[in-house]
Amino acid sequence: MRRVANVCRREGGLLIGVDLKKDEPVLEAAYNDRAAVTAQFNLNLLERINRELGADFDLDQWRHRAIYNSAAGRIEMHLVSEIDHFVHVDERKFHFRRGEKIITEFSYKYAPEEFAALSRKAGFEFAQMWTDDARLFGVFYFVVPT
Repeated sequence: MRRVANVCRREGGLLIGVDLKKDEPVLEAAYNDRAAVTAQFNLNLLERINRELGADFDLDQWRHRAIYNSAAGRIEMHLVSEIDHFVHVDERKFHFRRGEKIITEFSYKYAPEEFAALSRKAGFEFAQMWTDDARLFGVFYFVVPT
């Protein structure tokens, strides 16, 4: 955020969308969706590693899991090994135990006042916020003070 504030310079602004904090069941249902769209997105990482780095991940031996870490205010996406096995990436060999996780993403959620405070520390000044009716998402406008 500090780098963005420096790019904006004095009298510049930033318009940014933010995923606001929600109840844990709402977040976990969104990231563990029934259509498995997020799971496919997450497993695509292993598919790309196979294709681009010459690995041999068996995608059928991994499952997607997203949990909400309320202390950190973030969704943590994992790929969890279903079995004990080895995976080769180029010349290297990696052992994964059943239940072992690969962390693939942290997706932070903010209360409006938290995001405004974070932005203030980076050199922005809060100007305005818009949200949907349910206050699930926010669009913030910040300026760099003169």
